[in-house]
Order: sequence, then structure tokens, then C-alpha cells
Amino acid sequence: MNILITGVHGFVGSNLVKALSSDNTIYGLDIVQLEKEGVERTFAWNVLDMMETLPQIDAIIHLAGKAHDTRNKSAADVYFKVNTGLTQKIFDWYLANPTAKKFIFFSTAKAAAECVPDILKEDVMPTPIGPYGESKIQAEDYIKEKCHIAKGNIHKWASINVSTGSTTVQKDVYIFRPCMIHGPGNKGNLNLLYAVVRKGFPWPLGAFENHRTFTSIDNICYAIEGVLTKDVPSGIYNMADDEALSTNELIELICLALGKKARIWRIPKGFMNGCAKIGGWLHLPFDSLRMQKLTENYVVSNAKIKAALGIDKMPVRAKDGLIATIESFAQKK
Repeated sequence: MNILITGVHGFVGSNLVKALSSDNTIYGLDIVQLEKEGVERTFAWNVLDMMETLPQIDAIIHLAGKAHDTRNKSAADVYFKVNTGLTQKIFDWYLANPTAKKFIFFSTAKAAAECVPDILKEDVMPTPIGPYGESKIQAEDYIKEKCHIAKGNIHKWASINVSTGSTTVQKDVYIFRPCMIHGPGNKGNLNLLYAVVRKGFPWPLGAFENHRTFTSIDNICYAIEGVLTKDVPSGIYNMADDEALSTNELIELICLALGKKARIWRIPKGFMNGCAKIGGWLHLPFDSLRMQKLTENYVVSNAKIKAALGIDKMPVRAKDGLIATIESFAQKK
């Protein structure tokens, strides 16, 4: 296949190139047009305004976007300009292209819910909080509108037939909602936690037994390849590892990779909640909101994508993928 990947130079894009380039021809669409092994050529975004410039494309994987800024320093309009605006642009191009048959949009679990009291599934009514999740859900809504899917209705999602000139083309559309992605070379929040543990600081929130779901980059690549090569129904799919881990387990994995003994302090919850309130009054980094983020549950179901791919479990276990990620941090240091 001829596959066009937007944001091809990013973390997910680079891994997809490695996974897909041996059996397919990969083209990139990015703000920079660097040469990249496995990529035939990378184009600038304005190429979409010149239909004849791009080669024949069979599938599009839309990764380009403004990532979540954990320091909250990015202006809200940047998220909507990039996450919503670029999605509208590439999806319109996809619908008008007579050869492209599959479109995969990388949204985020945060587009569905900021907090998860139970287990997050695809049929939840989206309640994003903040411009990152809100801009992603607006992009999802645009795709659904173009596919004639009513808001909140994912059960009647099907392939769409699009007239392109004198022919009618069946097109498949997929929205992936990954939770926190991990893998060697990733520079996300996991790297920040690793840096804290590596310095020998004890973890003071051991009394909170929360559970969170992560997503291995290898499992993402496996699912993408499956969607491209199998008869997978169009729709929204969560992307997640099979197992959820507690923050305590994650710290133990980091210490295991570092050859250190885990220092987990189980200080009473009431005392730590009090410290967080005081931190808020004094405008310190550790406040009630940060406390909630560090101790809340965020468990995501991946049952739908596994059923669509015809598998019982993802190829990479959460712990194995996280250990490989953590070891890559150690090697880099």
C-alpha cells in the first residue's frame, strides 16, 4: 500500500515507519521535510491544495497534533488550530481522493473523559476538560458529521460511500483513542517520573492504590497494521494495554530497571491530602489538583479493538513494554 502519515517525524510516526515500511511505501506530511529512513518523501501541508502533486495514496494515518502541555502554558487557540483544523483539512482531502480507502485518526482517551470512575469504554458520552481534549473531540465530531454519524451515536457507524467524479468509493474511517503511550524514545510524563525516582526521592503516596492503563507503542503498531490489512469495521476504538498498573507498581518497575530498591512511603492519606491543600494555599507545585492527578484511577478497556482484530490479548504485556521503555531511559542517561 501507499500510506500517508501526518506527523511522521514524531514518536508514534517514527515507530509506524519502522513497522510498516518493509511491506508498504510510506509518504510523510509534516511541518518539516527532513529525509527519513523508510519514508519515500515528506511533503509540506500546503501540498493538499495541489491534488496532482501527491502520489496515489491508499491509506492515511493522521497523527499530527498539538500534544497535551502538562505545564498549561500553551494558548487554547493553538490546540484548536492544530488538532481540529489540521484534522478537518486532511479529512476533507481524504474524502475527495478517489484512491484512499482507509483513514485512521489518532485522537486521545482524554477526548472521552478526563476522569474515569469505572472503566472507560467507547460508548461513553464524551466529557473532555481543557483545550487538549476539547480540540480532539471537535475533530472527532467533524469526522462523524462528514460520515453522517449523529453525535453520541457510535453503534451505527459503518463504511461510507463517497462519489468521486463518475465513481463511488467505499471508505473506512477509524478513530483511535490511546491512553498514555510508552515505548523506547518516548519523552512523556513517564520520563519525568523516572527522573524523580532515579534521583533517589522516596514516593510519598504509596497509601493510594490507584490503577492506570498505558499503551505500548508496539501494541499500537500491531493494531494499525491489523486495521490496514484486515476487514475491521469503521468506528471508534480505545487503544490500551491489557493490564492496568498502580503507580506503586510502576515505581517498582523503574527501580528494578535501575537496580535500586523501591522507596515507597505509605503516609496516611488524610495527612497527604492536608499537605496538598496547604500547597494550594501557598501556590506550591504540589496542590490538590496535582494530588488528584497522581492518585486517581484511569482504567481503559481495549476489548473492542481486540474483538475487531480477532485476538484474545495484545502482543506486548504492559509490564514488558514499560520495562523496555524505562531501560531506554537508563541507557540514554
